[in-house]
Amino acid sequence: MRLPVLLRVVAFLCLAAMGTSCSRSAAVPSLTPAEAAERVRAGTAVLVDVREAAEWRDTGVVATAHMLALSDLRGPRAQWAPFLEAHRDRELILYCRSGNRSGQAAQVLAAEGFRVANAGGLGAWVEAGQPIRRADEPPQLPAP
Repeated sequence: MRLPVLLRVVAFLCLAAMGTSCSRSAAVPSLTPAEAAERVRAGTAVLVDVREAAEWRDTGVVATAHMLALSDLRGPRAQWAPFLEAHRDRELILYCRSGNRSGQAAQVLAAEGFRVANAGGLGAWVEAGQPIRRADEPPQLPAP
């Protein structure tokens, strides 16, 4: 069965538009918790939990993570702006609950010229045996 010409043209234009928008988004590599932890340990990267404060309190965070909410990145950047300025020379490795929000944050930051990677969700970190701390404890950052 042949599709009418108009339907084929519309389908082509839709596919072309999807390809164009996909090609404009910056490629963001994915890392395993072990790969991310090694980069943080080596001092070439910083780890950021992009979830919200209530989530940090409920589940804790990876021991070496900075807590910077995606909502602040998309909004006033009260916490993000000074953090980005201080870590401009390092790779930013992001994680959240499932990897979705960290992927969104990584896309925003990559489009602004930052080196970023998505390290997925907190569950993968727990499964990998990476240490977790309470949200009210300071990050356990590697020695310089």
